[in-house]
Amino acid sequence: MAVDGWRDDRIGSALRGENPAVLRRLDSGFAAIGDVQFLPGYSVLLTDDPAVQRLSELPRNARLAFLADMDRLGEAVERACRRVEQGFRRVNLEILGNTDGFLHAHVWPRYAWEPEERVRLPVWLYPREMWCDERYALGPAHERLREAIGEELDRLAGAEGRGASPGGG
Repeated sequence: MAVDGWRDDRIGSALRGENPAVLRRLDSGFAAIGDVQFLPGYSVLLTDDPAVQRLSELPRNARLAFLADMDRLGEAVERACRRVEQGFRRVNLEILGNTDGFLHAHVWPRYAWEPEERVRLPVWLYPREMWCDERYALGPAHERLREAIGEELDRLAGAEGRGASPGGG
């Protein structure tokens, strides 16, 4: 597979251990950091079955596992961004499926420093050029945040394993 070929097969490359954006393997799929980081910490939960296009296609237990993993990734991003990034406000969680034909969930951190005209709008209304500007491409500058999200995913997995409440310490 070409160096960037993993983008053409995000789930298959994750299953093969070749997707460099993957942070952790979760119960229902893969937590991955986003290719674009104009909102630092943007992450994606990828299903581990590339044939699944919609949440409703999963059996109830798998559906609940996916939603639990989305919650876990959202909390990990929130904790990491609160610790590492200035001006963190909240996390937005979205399952859209309008562009990519496989089940995935977006985890968008939102910040106090965002322009006033965008702060109350969906992230998708940010200018198109921000999505492809090299300044915002995932790279070495995001390593600290990437590590922080991974650490928080590990902490949350440990807390769940000990029977702690999901929002606990």
